[in-house]
Order: sequence, then structure tokens, then C-alpha cells
Amino acid sequence: MSLSLDHVVILVRDLEQTIADYGALGFTVQRGGTHADGATHNALIGFADGSYLELIAFLKPSPTHRWGQANASGTEGFVDFALLPSSVGAVVDAARSRGLAYAGPLDGGRVRPDGERLAWQIGTPPSPDLPFLCGDITPRALRVREGEVRVHPNGVQGVAAITLAVTDLDASLAHYRALLGPEATRGVTSLALPGLGARIVALPLGPTTLVLVSPRQQDLDSPASALRRVLATSGDGLLGIALRSTAPLEARSLPLSLTHGARIELGPA
Repeated sequence: MSLSLDHVVILVRDLEQTIADYGALGFTVQRGGTHADGATHNALIGFADGSYLELIAFLKPSPTHRWGQANASGTEGFVDFALLPSSVGAVVDAARSRGLAYAGPLDGGRVRPDGERLAWQIGTPPSPDLPFLCGDITPRALRVREGEVRVHPNGVQGVAAITLAVTDLDASLAHYRALLGPEATRGVTSLALPGLGARIVALPLGPTTLVLVSPRQQDLDSPASALRRVLATSGDGLLGIALRSTAPLEARSLPLSLTHGARIELGPA
């Protein structure tokens, strides 16, 4: 059962300021609305490849929320990403049959600014190196709008790659094999990065590549020591994303002050 990237979640403190900042970076930003639990509201940046960035902010403290602790810490930046299944229940059942204890399906939804009510189901993972699942009950075009909102002055067409820091690469690769299934991960193995003290695995998620990176324990004095510090401080999680653009530009990193802590690189399509 193939799974593609649905969206990447960026936690921010002030949604209105974030909308203005991403607009200044050349993105077309659309307001999403308030979620059903009343704890959060969001804005979306949709791409031609069907994926999107979710800019999310809390309206009130919510310690039991999936991202409640991150919000309480006051930090901004990447907090999660989601894959798109045709059926959350089917993917959850298949993962469980392969020993991976996803929870769900769980109901979710929000109300758009125009009053349109959206409904979806999610599946939540058993460990932080894994994404959650987000599958639509109402038509996906209501949640992820099409047309001009997917056209950006900076030429971005979609998410080329996601880099995820993991503590135990072998364990994480086993998790993804259980989630994605044997066909999607056939022949995928880890590779060493000579001189960098790290190992990586690249996994296909439709048009997006998911890169798992982990420090090698024997290379304590390598550049991977910085990666090790990130893992010690924040645990497994997203390091950065690369967006593909049709604009004539060289690869460049967007300023963290405007991305609100999210490490985003733009490069040619």
C-alpha cells in the first residue's frame, strides 16, 4: 500500500505574523481555520505535488495535545509530518499485522474561515521517529485546496526531501518497513557517510524522499557530534526539508527568522 507525504507541521507562536513572514518569502498562504478541539488554528501552504506545509499555533494551553509539550516549551519549528493513506484503518491494520502498533483511526476536523466543515481520520505512531497518518473523510480538495493557492511567486512546486534525525537507524528502518510494507522498502539499506560519522537511509514517499540520518557511535569527534547533540536535546525528529522550485535560483537556505525556526532549503526542480 503506497503512502505519500501529506504535510509537514511547523509550530509557531503568532500565526498572523507567520503568515506575513512566509508571504514575504514568496509563498501563497491560505488561512485554514480552527480545529475541532478549539486548541489550535492554522494556515496552509499548498504545493502542486499535493503536499503542503501546515503553520499551526495554539489558541490556549493544551498539555495533552500531541504537540502540547512543544508549545509549552516556547520553541518554534518542525514538530511533525503526516503521510496520506487511502484508508487510515487499512494502513493501521497492516502496520499492526507487521508488529507496529499504530493507534486509530481517530476522528479529527476543523472549520474553515468560510464555514466549511472538514473531517478526517488520523493514525498515531508508537514512536517519535514515525509520522502520523491523515486520511480524509470529506473530499481532500476541501482540506487541501487546488488552483491558484498552489502557485507561489518563489516558484516552489513541492517537497523534494525530508531529513529526519533518528537515534537508532536500524530500529527506525525496521519501523518504516513495517509501516510502508515490503514492496515499498525492498532493497533499501543504510549507507555510511565517510568522514561525517553518520549513516543514512533514503526511503521513497511518492515524489518526496525521506532521509533518515543517525550518528555512528564510533565517530565521536566527527561533524555528526552536532547531530548527536540535537538528538540528546530534542530526540528523534525533523531536521529540515528541501523544496523544489522552478524559479532560476541556486540552492539556498531560507532565513530562520522568517521561517520561525524551520530549516527550509529551496533548490531547482
